[in-house]
Amino acid sequence: MAQVRKGGARTSSRRGSVVAPASRKPTRAQAAWLARGLSQAGGKLPLFDRDGRRVSEKTIRACMAAGWAEPWFSNPIKPDWLVCRLTDAGRAVASNHAS
Repeated sequence: MAQVRKGGARTSSRRGSVVAPASRKPTRAQAAWLARGLSQAGGKLPLFDRDGRRVSEKTIRACMAAGWAEPWFSNPIKPDWLVCRLTDAGRAVASNHAS
């Protein structure tokens, strides 16, 4: 199981090596979600995809773990929803994968 260190670097419990977030490539779903934040004020990331379905929590949490997204604020009406925005690293990754 990976652990997140200060600065977004992750360690692997098997090997104890540090993996920098920038060295990892996003999946197609992650890259698409991150790219949508490029055109939003403050880099806000959408809660729903272009078809109106909620973005997978797995996708959101993976991007947060990689240091590409960060929680922005809590939604008092829907506390289980993760409202996030791009980090500088996420902006760089999204810019490289935007099509």
